[in-house]
Amino acid sequence: MSKRKSTAVIECSTISLDGSGSGSGSVSVSVSVSDSELATDAFSQHEGPSSGTACDAAVALQSKKLSTSMFEHYLGIMQKNFSKDTKASFAFLDSLWFSVYRQKSSKDKVLEWIKKKRILSKKYVVVPIVCWNHWNLLILCHLGESKESKTRTRCMLLLDSLHMAEPKRLEPDIRRFVSDIYEVEKKPQKTAMFSKIPLLVPKVPQQRNGEHCGLYVLYFLNLFVQHAPKNFSIEDGYPYFMTEDWFCHEDVDRFCSELTQRNQ
Repeated sequence: MSKRKSTAVIECSTISLDGSGSGSGSVSVSVSVSDSELATDAFSQHEGPSSGTACDAAVALQSKKLSTSMFEHYLGIMQKNFSKDTKASFAFLDSLWFSVYRQKSSKDKVLEWIKKKRILSKKYVVVPIVCWNHWNLLILCHLGESKESKTRTRCMLLLDSLHMAEPKRLEPDIRRFVSDIYEVEKKPQKTAMFSKIPLLVPKVPQQRNGEHCGLYVLYFLNLFVQHAPKNFSIEDGYPYFMTEDWFCHEDVDRFCSELTQRNQ
């Protein structure tokens, strides 16, 4: 299949820790149509966490197939219920930023947005990823800590509800992304250091069909926020609670129903 290129204008909203939009910017991005139908659709429709009506959002969630605009809508609802301590410890990046970052012409703009969030001061950085018509959740842990720290290990968690999608193929882009974050925050590291930060892919519960990945990412995020420890070392078996029986499919269905009720 040929890779026809198209250009779209993306409206990316900066998501603050209280779930509100704090700013926006337009970026012209060349998108490979064959790479991701979902991402291309999102590029043309994304308007931030408040886009769409409550009815539209409920229908999208009930179908369990989420666009980036609906994803941001529900993430905003979830953030309103996070505690002050959570909001102080976490940074949440917009679900389009990683995809836009991968486009060389827009990388610098994304890094400008990220710089404003000072994410190396946070314990955890949550990065929803939508690439190749599939959602993943990247969690950057304690990146601002010293590599000598014994209680707060720097690592990266990549949660994927469809392992057959080969999540590790994102690793080169993820490591470049992290390297650029250190650079933009004026904390350059030796290149060899980035190869030593572990990228862990826990065996988390898997979705039942090809359309539920966005919902699973929301649920992964929700559970991680609830259970993330203040300190950890991967030598102690972290992430110890992320296993194949972390939750059951019925838990995801209940989560979906609860979010729909909050949306009303």
